[in-house]
Amino acid sequence: MGREALVVCSDKSMGAGITVWDIDTGDHLLHIPTCASPPHGFLCLRNQVLVASQIHKHGSVGGGAISSWHLRKPQAPLRSYPIEAIGPIACTEDGVYLAGGAPSGNAYIWEVTGGRLLKNWSVHKKSINCMEFSDDSSLLICGSDDGMISIWSMISLLDIADFGNLPAPLCSSSEHSSAITGLLTTSGSLSSVLVSCSLDGTCKIWDLVTGTLLQNRVFPQSLTAIAVDGEEQLLLSGSADGTIFVNLLNIGLSKVSYTVLQDQQLVLNGHNGLITAMTFCNAGLVSASEDCSACLWDVVNWVIIRRFSHQKGPITNLVVIPQTSLVKQYNRIFHVSLLEKYPHPSNLWKEINTPLSPSSFEDDHVTGEFRSTALLNQQILDLEHGRTEAAIQMKLETSMENRLWATRMTKHVMEINKHLQTRLLDLMQCRLLRPDSASTQMSKKLKVEYSSP
Repeated sequence: MGREALVVCSDKSMGAGITVWDIDTGDHLLHIPTCASPPHGFLCLRNQVLVASQIHKHGSVGGGAISSWHLRKPQAPLRSYPIEAIGPIACTEDGVYLAGGAPSGNAYIWEVTGGRLLKNWSVHKKSINCMEFSDDSSLLICGSDDGMISIWSMISLLDIADFGNLPAPLCSSSEHSSAITGLLTTSGSLSSVLVSCSLDGTCKIWDLVTGTLLQNRVFPQSLTAIAVDGEEQLLLSGSADGTIFVNLLNIGLSKVSYTVLQDQQLVLNGHNGLITAMTFCNAGLVSASEDCSACLWDVVNWVIIRRFSHQKGPITNLVVIPQTSLVKQYNRIFHVSLLEKYPHPSNLWKEINTPLSPSSFEDDHVTGEFRSTALLNQQILDLEHGRTEAAIQMKLETSMENRLWATRMTKHVMEINKHLQTRLLDLMQCRLLRPDSASTQMSKKLKVEYSSP
C-alpha cells in the first residue's frame, strides 16, 4: 500500500484554504489558498482534481462558485459560477458527472470534461444538505434539511427525449424527523444498502434497490457524520458533542424493519466539538471536528495515533488521496472544464455555446466571440448557398462534436444498464436465499451487543 495524504478545508474564510498533510508522519505537504467550503462541499475527482463549492464567493452574481485545482499540474484554480450558490457536491466513481445541491432545494448535474449542465430540477422544498452517488453510479441520492431523502435514476435524469419534463424519483422517504447530515452506500452484501444519519439522533439503513427501511438505529446524541470501514463490517456515527459511536453493521437478510437500541457500543472520545467528517484510510480511521483538529485512530485498539491541528479554523471537509497524486505530471491529465450556468437540450443541440472567430465571417451580425448553435446552424445554411469552405468546415466540426458526445453518453448508459442488471440478479438471489420463516422469527426490537477489544 502506498503512502497517503490527508486533505482538509474549512468554511471559516477564503484565507483558510486547503491544507494537505502526510498521514503517516504528520508533515505538512501543501497549502492551497482561497478556499472556504461548506459541509459535504469538497471532493477529489479521480485522485487528480480537488473540487470545492464556495458559497457567497466575492464577485459571483449567483452567490457562490465551484472551484477546481489540478494536483498534478501547477496552474491557477478554475472557477465556475453557477446560477445559484451550491452547497453539497458529489461525483461518480469515474469522474464523468458532478452533482450539486442548492439551498433552494434545486439539484444540478454537469458533465465534467465538457462542462455541460445536463440537468437541473427541483428536488426538495428545503435546502439540500448532502448528496451521494451509488457505488455503480446508477443512482443519485439527496438528503435535505427537512429530513427528506430522495433517490433518482441517472438513466432517467439524463434521458435526452425527456429533457424538458420534471423527473420523478425512484423512491423517497420522510422517516427522519430532522435534517439529514450524512449519506453513504455499500455494495458488499447481497443487496446494496443506503445508510443515512440525521440530527434526530437516528441512523437508518435502507435497501437501495427497493427503498425498504431495514434498520432504525437510535443514538443518545444528534448525528452529524457517518462512515463504514472497507470490509463493511463496522458503522461509525459521529455526533454533535464530539463523540464517535462504533457498532457492527450487521445488515442481515430480513424484510422486516426493526429498531436497534444502541445502549451497548464502543464510544470514542477524542474531539471537543461537533464531528464534521469521517473516512477510513490505510492507517485507520480519520475524523474531523469543529474543534479545529483531525484525528487518526488505530482501529484495533481504538486509540488516537496522531492529531492534526488546523489553526486556520474548524474543519468542515476531508478527503484522503494517494501521495502520488501530488507528483507533478503533464501526461494523462484528467481534463476539467468550466461548468455551464444554464442547461441545454443535448438532443437538439440548439443552444450549446460554440466558439467562433469573427474574422472568419463577413456578415455584419457575427460580432461576438461566442454564438449559440442555433445561430451557428443558420450561418452555415446561409453560407452553404455560396458553397464556401468555411461553411463546410463548420458543419463537419459540429457533426464530429455531436458524434463524440453521443458516443460517450451511449457508453455510459450501457455501463449503468449492466450495473442495474447485476443489481436485479442480486435481489433475486437475496429472495431465493431468504428463509420463508425469516419474517416470523425476527424480533421487532434488537439490542446490539458489541464488546470492545
